[in-house]
Amino acid sequence: MTDLSTIAEKEVAAPREAFRVVGFAITGGIAAVCNLSSRFFFSRIMRYELAVMVAYLIGMGVAFVLARSFVFQKSDTTWYSQLARFAVVNVFGFAQVWLVSVGLVRVVFPRIGFSWHPEDIAHLVGVASPIFVSYYAHKHFSFRLAAEKQSTGFR
Repeated sequence: MTDLSTIAEKEVAAPREAFRVVGFAITGGIAAVCNLSSRFFFSRIMRYELAVMVAYLIGMGVAFVLARSFVFQKSDTTWYSQLARFAVVNVFGFAQVWLVSVGLVRVVFPRIGFSWHPEDIAHLVGVASPIFVSYYAHKHFSFRLAAEKQSTGFR
């Protein structure tokens, strides 16, 4: 027999989760615009690979502030603890963004003869590549609630 409160919780949780995913995509999109536009600027004064790196830091800062403010529920965890966890997740996200962006520009695009704004397209694809993994990592690690910490055993 199914408990009615369990059914009601699931019916409320699904739209809330969908709203949070959409909010994450919107705030991530804003951060991605900051990332991409700053990389465009930095590419004028430094090598592409370094520009991707510096731009990622700018996008990450914007993403943290927006995700913490608008997407994830308030937590008893301090902002600097959340930022540290956010940075850990983003180390892996950055590796993916950098490998995809640089790999497309230096290896894939030249081999297939793609030459229409290769750095811009590669960086766009790279920035978009970790969105789903990042969402779940931030949800369950960077911004998890105290109740989730106790149930998982992580502090």
